[in-house]
Amino acid sequence: MDNILIIEDDKAISDLILWNLELAGYKGQQAYSGKEAQEVLTGFNPQLVLLDISLPDMEGFELMELLMEKALPVIFLTARNSLSDKLKGLKMGADDYIVKPFEALELLARIEVVLRRNTRAPEVTRFENLEINTEERSVRKDGTLVELTMKEYELMLLLIKHRNKALSREKILELVWSYDYLGETRTVDIHIQKIRKKLGWEEQIKTVYKYGYRLEDKA
Repeated sequence: MDNILIIEDDKAISDLILWNLELAGYKGQQAYSGKEAQEVLTGFNPQLVLLDISLPDMEGFELMELLMEKALPVIFLTARNSLSDKLKGLKMGADDYIVKPFEALELLARIEVVLRRNTRAPEVTRFENLEINTEERSVRKDGTLVELTMKEYELMLLLIKHRNKALSREKILELVWSYDYLGETRTVDIHIQKIRKKLGWEEQIKTVYKYGYRLEDKA
């Protein structure tokens, strides 16, 4: 659940935003001034901030500088619709700029986009004796580099993501080779054989009779 801080001095609008955020599964926290927002920031740890420009004690632009220092994604949500304000907000580093009035569904869609853009997958993940660097797209087994083709790499990630679950050959084709792939499920069998050998997963990748495969962890 992502935390979203709403910095908006109009209580009715703030309450409406909060209600929609909670319906969408987010956890919202309200602040009605710049000073109150700074106090909330110390304990709430938001993943995104919705920021009004016209606050009673300061301009949102002023508060924006503090939010940038904390590397927080910001969406301006304001009645100020001049081009100069929009440009200023975006140039300061805001991820989006929405002018009131707005549709709740549009706001939620833009929030989803900003959160997705700012949520970086960890560069290095580990699965048992494997170290996977997603930025380098490299795999090391007990510290030794393992050469995988692009599809073998994607298949390995899929199996790890769904470990201990059976995946049908058709589902694997769909997720690794996409819907448009016209090949036969035999392609999956061949690639499974290759990564079994390369990663030492001969016993770990189980064949599910007349269905597909399942990667079992050793835990």
